[in-house]
Amino acid sequence: MVRFPLTPTEVERGQRLGALLRRARGERSMLHTALAAGVSPETLRKIESGRVATPAFPTIAAIADVLGLSLDVVWAEINQPTTEQLAS
Repeated sequence: MVRFPLTPTEVERGQRLGALLRRARGERSMLHTALAAGVSPETLRKIESGRVATPAFPTIAAIADVLGLSLDVVWAEINQPTTEQLAS
């Protein structure tokens, strides 16, 4: 399988997603949050740091559920106009 490089827009979207999840997690343990969502702590760490910019939908849905985030809120946050779009 060939994996194409991420676009700057996808990278920025992944960074916004990670920041949102970190804020929503607050003082909760990464370990407990990840296990409650059924993902590995390493997966959550990579998503929160932006290293996984395009995680699978079920993964995000599970994490959002554990954090009490609506998927509408997640969608709105990650789809704000990017720096690239604002410049054009």
